[in-house]
Amino acid sequence: MDRLSEMEAFMSVVDQGGFTDAAKKLGISKSAVSKHVSALEARLGARLLNRTTRRVSPTEIGLAYYDRAAVVLSGASEADEMVNAMQTAPRGALRVSVPVSFGISQVSRIVGSFLGEYPDVSVNMVLDDRFVELVAEGFDVAIRIGKLEDSSLRARKLTETRMVMVASPAYLAAKGRPKTIESLSDHVLLHYSHLATGNFWRLKTRSGEERHVRVGGRLTANNGESLLRAAESGLGIALIPSFILGQSLTEGRVEVIDARAELDTLGVYAVYPPGRFMQPKLRAFIDFLAENLKGRGPDHWPA
Repeated sequence: MDRLSEMEAFMSVVDQGGFTDAAKKLGISKSAVSKHVSALEARLGARLLNRTTRRVSPTEIGLAYYDRAAVVLSGASEADEMVNAMQTAPRGALRVSVPVSFGISQVSRIVGSFLGEYPDVSVNMVLDDRFVELVAEGFDVAIRIGKLEDSSLRARKLTETRMVMVASPAYLAAKGRPKTIESLSDHVLLHYSHLATGNFWRLKTRSGEERHVRVGGRLTANNGESLLRAAESGLGIALIPSFILGQSLTEGRVEVIDARAELDTLGVYAVYPPGRFMQPKLRAFIDFLAENLKGRGPDHWPA
C-alpha cells in the first residue's frame, strides 16, 4: 500500500477528529481510510490512534509521527509543484524595481529583448534609486547594486561594476588634479544622497587603509546620471559606478581621477522574495538578465 496515502489518511483522521469526516475530506470511503491507517500501524508496529466509540485521538507516538509525516507530505507536495512549474511556460505580469541609471542604460534594452522572446509575459519596470520593500510593495524582483544587507530575501549575482572618480577637463585645468586621497578635501565633491556612508566617501589607500573624505560640494543629487552631467559641466568631482560612464568617458567629457585610491568593486544582484519554488516568469527573467549581462565586468560596459 502507498506510504504517502497511509500518511495522508492518518493525518486527516487526526485533523478531522474521526474516520467519517476524514473520508469526506479525502473523497474516499470510510473503510478505505480505516484500511490505510490499519496498514500504517501494522507496518510501523505501533498504535498511532486511541479509538473509542465517541472520539479518535492520537497516541503519544501518533503525535510524534504526525509531525514528521506533515514534513514529508509538505515536501512531496512542494516537489510536485516544482515539477509542474518547471514544465509551465513563463506567463503573467512581473513587477521589477531597478535603479534609475542602471535601468535606463542597461536593463531597458534587455527587457525589450526579453519581451520579444516571451510574448506571454509583461513587465512593469519601476525606476527608483531607493531600496524598495519587495514584499510590502508588491515587487517580484529588484536589481540592487552594492553590498547586500542580511535579510530573508534570495539573491543572484548578475555582474559587477566599479566605482570611479571623474571630473571634466575644464574643472581639472582650473582646480588641478588631486594626487592623494587627502588632497580631495581641497576640491568640490558632488554628493550622492543615497550613499550608505552618508556625507562621506569611504576610500582605501593602496596599502588597504580606510580613509573617510567629507563630501562638501554645493550639489546633492539622488541619481548618478545627474552627478555625471554635473561633473561634465565642470561643477566638481563625482564618484559614480562605471556602468554610467559610457560615451562620456570615451568622448573625453570627463577624465578618470586616480588620487592613489583603491575604489570599490560592487556586485549587481537580482533580489527576490523567498518561496518554495521560483515562478517560471521570474526564473526566465533572471536567467535572461544574467545571460545578457555576462561579460560586462567592472571595466567593460557598453555605451
